[in-house]
Amino acid sequence: MSHLIAPSMLAADFGNLQRDCEMVNNSDADWFHIDVMDGHFVPNISYGMPVIKAIKKHATKPLDVHLMIEKPERYIEEFANVGADIITVHYESTVHLDRTLAQINDAGCKAGIVLNLTTPVSVLEDILPKCYMVLIMSINPGFGGQKLEDVTYDKVKKLRKMINDKGLDTHIEIDGGVNIDNAKKLINAGANVLVAGSFVFKSQNPTQTISDLKSI
Repeated sequence: MSHLIAPSMLAADFGNLQRDCEMVNNSDADWFHIDVMDGHFVPNISYGMPVIKAIKKHATKPLDVHLMIEKPERYIEEFANVGADIITVHYESTVHLDRTLAQINDAGCKAGIVLNLTTPVSVLEDILPKCYMVLIMSINPGFGGQKLEDVTYDKVKKLRKMINDKGLDTHIEIDGGVNIDNAKKLINAGANVLVAGSFVFKSQNPTQTISDLKSI
C-alpha cells in the first residue's frame, strides 16, 4: 500500500490561502491536514470553522481534520458541516471515546484516534476495530517546527503489529517533525500517512518537497 502525504495547513501562508490550497491540489499530496487547537487541550490556538470552510471551498482533496481540543464531541457535526472528510480526536480529550467515534461516523466522516507522545498504543486494544486511522503524535502537540521524538518509531511498530494481528487495515498517521530524513524510517516501521507542515511550506519548492516525500 502506497503511503499518503498530508501537508499541514497550519504552516501555510494565511495571506495567500487560496494559492497554497491550489499548490496542494496540484501536487502529489493526498489530503489536506487541518490542525484545530483550542488553547486548552494544547497551549496554542489555531483556527476554527470559517478557515476550514475557506480551505474546503478551494480543496479538491479530502480534509483530514485533527481536533486538538477538549470535549471534541461538542463540535463534531459542525466540523462535518464545514467540510471535514476525516476527523481524528485525541484519546486524552474525550471521556466516552466510543460514543465520539460513533458520532463522527454518524456525521458522515471517517473516524480516527490521536495518541499523545507518552500515551501507549496498548490503550487502543479494544477500540482499534472502530478506527479508520490512528494518528501518533511524534512531538508534544501545540506548535509546529518541532523535532520528531525517537520514541515514535517503536510506537509505530507496536501499533502496526496490533493492527496486523487483528487483521485490520487501519491507517497509521504521523504528525510532527516529519522530513525527508526520517520519512523512510517511519514508513519502514509501519506508518502510511505522513503529515508535513513547516518542512513543506517553508521549503523553496513545496510542490517538489511533497513529490520527494511521496516518492520515498
